[in-house]
Amino acid sequence: MNETNRSQKNKSKKNKRVLKIVLSVLLLGIVGIAAYLGKVYSDVNSAADSIYNSVSTDNLRDSSVDLGQQNPISILLLGTDTGSLGRTEQGRTDSMILATINPNTEKTTLVSIPRDTYAEIVGYSDNYPYYDKINSAYAYGGTEMAINTVQNLLGIPVDYYVTVNMSGVQTIVDKIGGIDVVSPMSFAFSDWNQDGSSTSYSFAEGPIHLDGANALAFSRMRHEDPQGDTGRQGRQRLVIEAILKKLISAKTVFNYQNLLDALSTNVETNFQMADYKKLQSNNYVAALKNVQQEQLGGTNDTLDGIWYNFVDDSEIARVQTILESELEINQPTNQGSSTVESK
Repeated sequence: MNETNRSQKNKSKKNKRVLKIVLSVLLLGIVGIAAYLGKVYSDVNSAADSIYNSVSTDNLRDSSVDLGQQNPISILLLGTDTGSLGRTEQGRTDSMILATINPNTEKTTLVSIPRDTYAEIVGYSDNYPYYDKINSAYAYGGTEMAINTVQNLLGIPVDYYVTVNMSGVQTIVDKIGGIDVVSPMSFAFSDWNQDGSSTSYSFAEGPIHLDGANALAFSRMRHEDPQGDTGRQGRQRLVIEAILKKLISAKTVFNYQNLLDALSTNVETNFQMADYKKLQSNNYVAALKNVQQEQLGGTNDTLDGIWYNFVDDSEIARVQTILESELEINQPTNQGSSTVESK
């Protein structure tokens, strides 16, 4: 592998971490956008239509969820590497997060699924079970295969999905006019560009304003932080908070078209305009303000020379119990087999 390819591979790994930030922010932004922009209904409705895409997936529920009745829901957040490093092909999901939103307990749970998780890729073969890294499901069969694979792994129904591509991460921050954070430390580091060159970034301790490129860089750095991942996660939380504040600010609402443009070109979901209204009229948005984060664990090892994250049954059971509780369901693993057309 030459130096350029190696640098591009390293950048791709960094991108997946940033997607976790953006996906969480987009979830709140998309759910809340109808309320923020009620006076410009026509434009919002058009944007909602442009990002809407239904999917047909395996059904793991006895009955459909009813947002009007405040049923807890699950959302699969997918961050694809399409648009990263100049890619135009389908790409893989560099970030997969299963979110549950319970308006009754006013709580949201985010479960991060490692991209290298060894899993059966549901629908890849009709003749035999096929196993691979879970992030390959999207590359093989798009959103539908990704959803079915996650459902099969965790035994939890996926009601909705939101997909964002990497090219949209920087765009969204730029479209809302950048963000303001208070940096906990001064640091500098270099990040790779699509052409194999590098760009140097420098951040001062204290209040700073970040455009899209700098927001990504601020969130990516790990090795230069004395706290490692802990420090990086702290900076990621700062970015999330700053974006949320900007999304609901009067200035952003006034310049709503910028935000709609960013969402329309970089996001896909099976939420419809009617769903946004129901989410706003109930306690779903309140639940988004109380977020619990979980990580699907596992052991890193190789199989046939390929690196995977292997998750044992006890860890699956642990996460499944959490999600079932939040969704207020109690069902056997992998009980679903029928196929339904999602909204």
